[in-house]
Amino acid sequence: MFPLTLLGLLFITARTDDKTKKGKNQAATKEDAPSKYDSMFQRGDLLEVPRTLFTHFGIYLGGGRVAHLIPDILPVLSDDEEAIREMVTNNRLILGVIAKCASVRVDTVQDFAYGSEIIVNPMDKVQSTHQNEPLC
Repeated sequence: MFPLTLLGLLFITARTDDKTKKGKNQAATKEDAPSKYDSMFQRGDLLEVPRTLFTHFGIYLGGGRVAHLIPDILPVLSDDEEAIREMVTNNRLILGVIAKCASVRVDTVQDFAYGSEIIVNPMDKVQSTHQNEPLC
């Protein structure tokens, strides 16, 4: 079993330079505005997007952002953060699956869904309806 304390290692961020700080300040003002998805989803909702061969899962963070695990070969081959942040192409995805390499990404809801229907995992609703009941 994977120790939960090691889960924090997945979310280690790299140091940023001044160019990215300017972009983040502009992005921060956009994030302060409420997203249209905040009325549809709650923070922490487990989102499902049906794909052809699999179902893709992500966690809604609020502000129209979703954290999700995606196979990607580029972080293994390069340290270029701008290239890694770009949309993952099918070739990058397939090579990531073959190499068994993945990374946690935070994308917009639109990028996460990629045109597919978004379903809130039904187990979230089960938990909220039985919130005051004991587990055993």
